[in-house]
Amino acid sequence: MSARLRKRSVTIAGHRTSVSLEPAFWTELKEIAAGRGLSLAALIEEIDRGRSGNLSSAARLCVLAALKRRSAET
Repeated sequence: MSARLRKRSVTIAGHRTSVSLEPAFWTELKEIAAGRGLSLAALIEEIDRGRSGNLSSAARLCVLAALKRRSAET
C-alpha cells in the first residue's frame, strides 16, 4: 500500500482547490460517496462545509468515522 500523497483538484463552492491524500483514502472516499449516491466532488464539498481545520485532514477523519461505523455494524 502506497503512502505517497496524491493531489487532486476539486471545485468547492465555485472555486478550485486541491486535496492531497494517500491512495487508500481516495479509494475509501470514492466508496463512501458511491454508497451515499454522491459524486466524489459532492462528498468533498460536504466535508468542506463541516470542517474546522485542514481539508485533507477532515477528509481523513471522514474516512476514519465511516470505517468505525462500518466496523461497529459488523
